[in-house]
Amino acid sequence: MLDDAFEIMNISASAMSAERRRMGLIANNIANTNTTRGANGEPYRRKYAIFKTLLDKNIADIDDAGSLKEKGVVLDRVETDTSPFLSVYDPNHPDADDKGFVQYPNINLVEEMVDLVASSRAYEANVKVMMATKSMMNKALELLKI
Repeated sequence: MLDDAFEIMNISASAMSAERRRMGLIANNIANTNTTRGANGEPYRRKYAIFKTLLDKNIADIDDAGSLKEKGVVLDRVETDTSPFLSVYDPNHPDADDKGFVQYPNINLVEEMVDLVASSRAYEANVKVMMATKSMMNKALELLKI
């Protein structure tokens, strides 16, 4: 029983870690909303997280009891959004082209805030799973104290 409880906590911890990294990407996107010129000379491009469940493991990852050695979720990779940049007419901007347009990052603040709320709620849900598991473990230990 305790093994199951620790497994639940490990799964929730992996999800919390993945969501924390996703929130970091979102914060980076928001911070670079006005970055019109990066190291490559182009505006910043939005980045987003792709998660992978550890249930996608292959047969070599199954232990002697027939269970997966690891379970949970991880940040599999970070993708770069290839949607077009936002073009804004601002002839006085130092990065304006010959027609007076400036290319801004392909970041939609509303979308970033929605992603941030979703990530925050997923993180909270996993915290609640951990707290409920901890509470059940404590109750089980109290029942065993006769």
